[in-house]
This record gives sequence, structure tokens and C-alpha cells, in this order.
Amino acid sequence: MSKTAKKRLSNCAVVYGLDIFGDRWTMLVLRDMILHGKRRYGEFLESEEGIATNILADRLKRLAAEGLVTVSRDPDNRRSNIYTLTEEGLSLMPVLFEIMNWSANYCELNERRTLLVKRIREDREGLMAEIRAREAALRNAA
Repeated sequence: MSKTAKKRLSNCAVVYGLDIFGDRWTMLVLRDMILHGKRRYGEFLESEEGIATNILADRLKRLAAEGLVTVSRDPDNRRSNIYTLTEEGLSLMPVLFEIMNWSANYCELNERRTLLVKRIREDREGLMAEIRAREAALRNAA
């Protein structure tokens, strides 16, 4: 557990998880980081769901406080931050993939998303290895 994590009102594992990543916007920020490699504030704002700036700032702050992302100064723009997934953040890949896998059974997906779900179903370990390699390269470049 993160050193900065807040005290929980319940020791229930479901409550613990939902306290950290159980709202729409947190999962979408994590999705954008995991699947699309987004790292900068402006990149998150470009997502089709249209997250409000105050909500985005809050979710990034909470993800950092929980130890799911690290925050560093952008070397190209010292006034901006770069957000990088930690190992704890990357460990949520199977959760995200299961949500996507379940949802694909009940909602209509475009071709790109259909291919992604197919990849999750047929080569989950390979996809996770690619994402981990990308994140490691991003961390090493920082």
C-alpha cells in the first residue's frame, strides 16, 4: 500500500479497490495511459469522453497519491508534468482488460476496439508484455 494512501473505512477488498480506481474518470485515465501511452495533461484532455480539467487534475493527483503513477517535470516544458505508470499502476492491466472483455459481450464496438478485444482474448500476455516494454522505455527516457 502506498505510504500516502488514505485511511480506509473498511477492510473489504472490493471497497479498497473502488476507493482507488472505482470511478469512471480514474479508469479512463488509466485506460489512456495503459492502452494509448498518454503521459501529458493535454493528451488526457483530448480523449473523446471530454473530461473536465478540474476532474482530470484531481484524478491524476489521486493516482499519484495512491502510488499508481509518478509525476515528473516535462524536460521539454518545465511548467508541465509527465505522468508515468508505476508497477502498481501497470498491475491493473488485467482488471482493465476484463472490464473490456465483459463489456464487449454487451456493447457494440468499432473495428479498432473489436480488434483490441480480440487481442486481449487471444494474446493477453503478449499485449501486456508490449505495454510493459513501452512503459519501461518511457521511464528510461525520462
